[in-house]
Amino acid sequence: MHEILHYFSDLSPQQTEQFQALEALYKDWNAKINVISRKDIDELYIRHVLHSLGIAKVQPFVSGAQVMDVGTGGGFPGIPLAIMFPETQFYLIDVIQKKIKVVQAVADALGLKNLKAEQLRAENAQGSYDFIISRAVTNMPDFVGWVKGKTKKLQQHELSNGILYLKGGDLTQELADFPKATQYQLSDYFKEEFFETKKVVHLPLKYKP
Repeated sequence: MHEILHYFSDLSPQQTEQFQALEALYKDWNAKINVISRKDIDELYIRHVLHSLGIAKVQPFVSGAQVMDVGTGGGFPGIPLAIMFPETQFYLIDVIQKKIKVVQAVADALGLKNLKAEQLRAENAQGSYDFIISRAVTNMPDFVGWVKGKTKKLQQHELSNGILYLKGGDLTQELADFPKATQYQLSDYFKEEFFETKKVVHLPLKYKP
């Protein structure tokens, strides 16, 4: 937890309490439904929470923005970002119902009113969003295919509406067909070894009426 406070020193008391509550909540749920690997649960704050908040370093969300988290799994990156940006609306989807059950239970326990969770395939999601976020659920070409046409026309942020994708390793080949993609190195924001090869990829997506 001290890593969160180190990199985000202006949290409100409520946000601090919510972040502190994550460890006990996920350890409890992980004992019932395995949503986080055994080795990762002990590194929850670095490998899951802080990793998710890498998106907040690249592009903070404004009040009233709408963000969809595709393939959220146990709620990452959506839940940490929903804590960080209480005035932004988050829509977390995953195809696996038991994972959505955990997400909803954690959100309820934290009192997150700005989060909706649903079992759904990305292709079937309705609505349009400022950003579509995810954490390495598939390769970028397939992901773009899932979410094309789901971005808003009105731009409210410094970065263009589109995808913010947490991914690691060499992405040269994967992003070859996306010249507008920008890679942000998380090692520029976080000093821990875990982030040496981790990135946030921003890919603008055109609005389609």
